[in-house]
Amino acid sequence: MKLKFTLATLLAAGSLALTGAAHASALEQFKSFVSGTKAARGDFTQTQVRSKASTGKAPPPASGTFVFARPGKFIWTYRTPYEQVLQADGETLYIYDKDLNQVTTRKLGNALGSSPAAILFGSNDLEKNFTLAEAGTRDGLEWLSATPKGKDTTFEQIGIGLKDGVPQAMELKDSFGQTSVLKFTNFQRNPPLGAQQFKFEVPKGADVVNQ
Repeated sequence: MKLKFTLATLLAAGSLALTGAAHASALEQFKSFVSGTKAARGDFTQTQVRSKASTGKAPPPASGTFVFARPGKFIWTYRTPYEQVLQADGETLYIYDKDLNQVTTRKLGNALGSSPAAILFGSNDLEKNFTLAEAGTRDGLEWLSATPKGKDTTFEQIGIGLKDGVPQAMELKDSFGQTSVLKFTNFQRNPPLGAQQFKFEVPKGADVVNQ
């Protein structure tokens, strides 16, 4: 069955090393990253670890690219295993499925809220929607735990792994016991972006569904 991606799977990326970050806690590193990163681009890979109670095979790994500018502007592009684009211009979210040649639109509004996407694309006021706490060292990374304060999210906990001031991985645990893991590479912090970077153009012949 085709793997479906939603706004809730949009996740955060990393930053260039920050001065003194190697000696800072995960929370200090992350706050420095958020305050100093207004825009970014890079690559990502995404895998899913199913719970022991789950039946069937896990979805195939996914990979692609991202670019964002806070707050609420982003292009999250899946290249494999299926081509799909999630794009927002600060007001409207567009989801383009190439196989179906269909664009679904919805108002961005408070959709980011307590979703993982808010960490990357939202405002700097993360502690309004998340409870942040140190989560120890694992796999060579300093981990930060972000627990959504709101109830309108499918994720129960978000782990952010940092090294030398760079968020390099995220783990998203949902209410069904499944964990999505993202890793980030080729991160460019605060690259120059054109004024029309996030303007969505409906592909020729595509059906448009407004929600």
